[in-house]
Amino acid sequence: MAQLGVMIEAQEGLTWERWAALIDAADRLGYTWLRRSDHLFSTIAAEAREGLALWPTLTMVALRSARLRFGQMVSPITWRHPVLLARHAAALDRLSGGRLDLGIGAGWNEAEHRAFGIPFPPTRERFDRLEEAIQVIQLLHTGERVRFAGRYYQLDDAICRPTPARPGGVRLVVGGKGRQRTLRLAAAYADEWNVTAMAPTEYEALRDTLERYCAEAQRDPRSITRTIMLAHLVGRDEAELRERARRMQQIIPALRDIPTDAVPDRLRERGWLVGTPDEVVERIQAWEAVGMQGFLLQTLDQEDIAALELIAWEVMPRVMPAPASGA
Repeated sequence: MAQLGVMIEAQEGLTWERWAALIDAADRLGYTWLRRSDHLFSTIAAEAREGLALWPTLTMVALRSARLRFGQMVSPITWRHPVLLARHAAALDRLSGGRLDLGIGAGWNEAEHRAFGIPFPPTRERFDRLEEAIQVIQLLHTGERVRFAGRYYQLDDAICRPTPARPGGVRLVVGGKGRQRTLRLAAAYADEWNVTAMAPTEYEALRDTLERYCAEAQRDPRSITRTIMLAHLVGRDEAELRERARRMQQIIPALRDIPTDAVPDRLRERGWLVGTPDEVVERIQAWEAVGMQGFLLQTLDQEDIAALELIAWEVMPRVMPAPASGA
């Protein structure tokens, strides 16, 4: 059965008050994960929106919850040197008792890089840097002295202490569906492979490719958790669904020019989880049938704790395994 988590687009208005409420809700309601994005400004609106920096917010989760797994989806390797990623990740994993999931990727938002004067290399170079960065992070997390002579990163007698609490280093998340580089990196290094909305048939083809790469790397594909990030619009009835659609129109400018009653169907077309709890359970079970193990619920209305409660009370018991006795 599936695990459910909450995914927050931090650049779309996240404040400390909202983040505290989301941590408490995800913890109280039994979600497995709380994750957030790593962007520098809104990716869906032209207007300026609040957005909290990455590492302080993740530290807050470690200190405020004793149970939640947490991390980022995902940090572009262009943002930070891998030594800094390794040290921040090791410290947070140690602080939280091994609950950090480190998500990293090649980066995609050229406009964001340009706005802040951050170099945005060609695609091939970004993926080459990403692979070297993963190697650097995993070597540093051994706690041994490291020498690394890559094309983009060089270490000479470097060491990272303390090491992560999790044996073997932090849990690494690689996201994406690129067949040539992303899936090869996931097969070689990742503990979790995450994708965004797509048809289950498309996912099956990607899953088969991943498993082929795992065979080439002599790795058991079952050692890689498969997760998907899906936005949601859920209501007990049509009236509640319509009200949430109206709120979503305020959050997503591209929805403002269509009738509110048409919003649910438009979002279904985009692959969102839309409808009553019964409909959402049906969609999740269809994904489980093709091997999906975890669902990150992209929660764009950051103040709608009631939606997370509805999913926890009426969806979660039907798709997630029951807690172990005494847990």
